[in-house]
Amino acid sequence: MGKCPQCGEWNTLVEEELTDKASAAPISMREGKPISFDAIEIGTLYKKRCNIGELDRVLGGGIVEGSLVLVGGDPGIGKSTILLQMAHNLASSNMRVLYVTGEESAVQLKIRGERLGVGGAHLLIYPEVILEKIKEQIFFLSPGLVIIDSIQSVFSSRIDAPPGSVSQIRHCAGTLMEIAKGMNIPVFVIGHVTKDGWIAGPKMLEHLVDTVLYFEGDTSGAFRVLRTVKNRFGPTGEIGVFEMKANGLVEVKDPSGVFIHGLGGDLSGSAVMTTIEGTRAFVVEVQSLVSRTTFSMPKRISIGVDLSRISVLLAVMEKRAGLAFSNADVVISVAGGIKVTEPAADLAVVMAIASSALDKPLPKGMIFIGEVGLNGEIRAVSRIETRINEARKMGFSTVTIPDVNVLRLDKPPAKAGIRLVPVVHIKDAFDLFEAKV
Repeated sequence: MGKCPQCGEWNTLVEEELTDKASAAPISMREGKPISFDAIEIGTLYKKRCNIGELDRVLGGGIVEGSLVLVGGDPGIGKSTILLQMAHNLASSNMRVLYVTGEESAVQLKIRGERLGVGGAHLLIYPEVILEKIKEQIFFLSPGLVIIDSIQSVFSSRIDAPPGSVSQIRHCAGTLMEIAKGMNIPVFVIGHVTKDGWIAGPKMLEHLVDTVLYFEGDTSGAFRVLRTVKNRFGPTGEIGVFEMKANGLVEVKDPSGVFIHGLGGDLSGSAVMTTIEGTRAFVVEVQSLVSRTTFSMPKRISIGVDLSRISVLLAVMEKRAGLAFSNADVVISVAGGIKVTEPAADLAVVMAIASSALDKPLPKGMIFIGEVGLNGEIRAVSRIETRINEARKMGFSTVTIPDVNVLRLDKPPAKAGIRLVPVVHIKDAFDLFEAKV
């Protein structure tokens, strides 16, 4: 029966296992009595680095002992590759790593590992999908790190449900959490995604783990972005940039050089901005194409920017600046495959659209930072000093920022080594097409 007789919803029934208390006792080495909050002693949080700088960054500085980490992403984007490289680095430092592969045989993993240059006697490959056998090997080997590839392939023989079902994923994830916390072993789990891009399985899986890492980017492209969606031991929203090569994923230490092409100003429909992701700032290029159409319903296509936000900005440009888009298709794309979600990208998006609509390139070496309000006003953004410093480091000479942010700067613009152009309204920004600052 797939439909619940109480609420009438489909696929909401979950099997519950009935066992005696002795066999259902969880694996735990935690304190079994309440502790006064003032009596709790905080020790030094040890983080083991895996010698992959971008991965250590998104993990909050390294791998935390006893943590449960979930890695998700589209098929073929590099989830298994990055974890296999991480396992190799840690095994090379004499750490015993147990790599449980449920989707590949040991020979298949060996072939891929040789291409990536992976090896070592301390890297143990265990092709198994039964949870109870995996748990026995973890108890017997007591490794320093466990990798499960993937959670959808692992199943418990004590639950009568197919692998990948809600009850199986919930039970397996709970067992792995008890192993991680009880034995103080970090466990990395690879998770599949649905066609909508969300991690497959119950939402409880993301709530249960300590850290959720998600791969972004096009599998046909060379660059991958690993984003921290959740992290109990570090900042969320942090990203790491990788490039897929023949020998695996190679970290990109200077993302700004990847996401921009020159200093702009060569062609119309292009604007450059500085965005903040986690603790780092980098420069990205926003491209736009405005094309006249004879159809009654013009298209609105956005890659890397929220489509609803684009619709709002187009309405503001029509109402407050007099630019008409009712008979034009508008396409927006953030170069490099990165997704920009912060409102500070509004001004760059508006300028890119206006540049394409007017067929006029923007001034060379200029960056645009600011949030656009419904009245067309340019609103202040956070961490403006960090954004300006990144622009100066990449060779840009002029930064267009909200007028309010100029008053809040700690250092005068002259000492910053870069020219600041304050704007109050989008009409002020449009004047830059004629001024050619």
